[in-house]
Amino acid sequence: MGILEGKKALVFGVANNRSIAWGIAQALHREGAQLAFSYASAALLRRVAPLAEQVGADFIEQCDLSRDDDLESLFAKASAQLGNIDILIHSVAFANRDELNGPYYATSREGFRGALDISCYSFTAMVRHALPLFNPGSSCLAMTYYGAEKAVPHYNVMGVAKAALEASVRYLAADLGPLSHRVNAISAGPIRTLAAAGVSGFKAMHREFTELAPLQRNVTIEDVGNAAVYLCSDLAAGVTGEVHYVDSGFNVIGVAAPSRG
Repeated sequence: MGILEGKKALVFGVANNRSIAWGIAQALHREGAQLAFSYASAALLRRVAPLAEQVGADFIEQCDLSRDDDLESLFAKASAQLGNIDILIHSVAFANRDELNGPYYATSREGFRGALDISCYSFTAMVRHALPLFNPGSSCLAMTYYGAEKAVPHYNVMGVAKAALEASVRYLAADLGPLSHRVNAISAGPIRTLAAAGVSGFKAMHREFTELAPLQRNVTIEDVGNAAVYLCSDLAAGVTGEVHYVDSGFNVIGVAAPSRG
């Protein structure tokens, strides 16, 4: 019997079988959670539906996270079909590709608004709509990246959005703690996902990561999924408002030393 047996998880952000959200969904399913999925656009359904079938999920609904009426409709459907939920996963980020090239100061006002809306505010909106559905001791989890703390080449406005997301995690944790719910984030190392493909120079960064990180290996969606199981289970019942690193230790290195043996 898995440590999430009897729990219901609503997962946002699966785009294909290489998505971080999919790695999390597989791990939650392995530990006994019942899964439900929301996807961003109609074009993604043909990819998401077969994955949902693999883990026995029959709740698969589209939701434009920039629209409050879409969120309201989605959670009304979730309430009707699922009843209550125990786990909420936000693995969503977006910025126009043009905003991830050139200097950060060239970020457009519209690009800034869009990145902050989808990559950060949508988590807060999602939690607000999910709150009436939460069972006691529910867990919310968002995905972030080290570019929220340090300047990463070409990450630009996404770094600012992730910094705002991490701050949101802390404020939401303070709000939801008295209600018995927990809010945390995972900061994953670079993983080859659909979203990462939009970051200029990502392939080189992914390649060099193994030389710089203490564990000298890349991070996988399975690594992130296993960490998510911990944070969403009673094993982490005393943990909230935290950013948990799954990055082979990269975040502890102060000076790059690729020749370290």
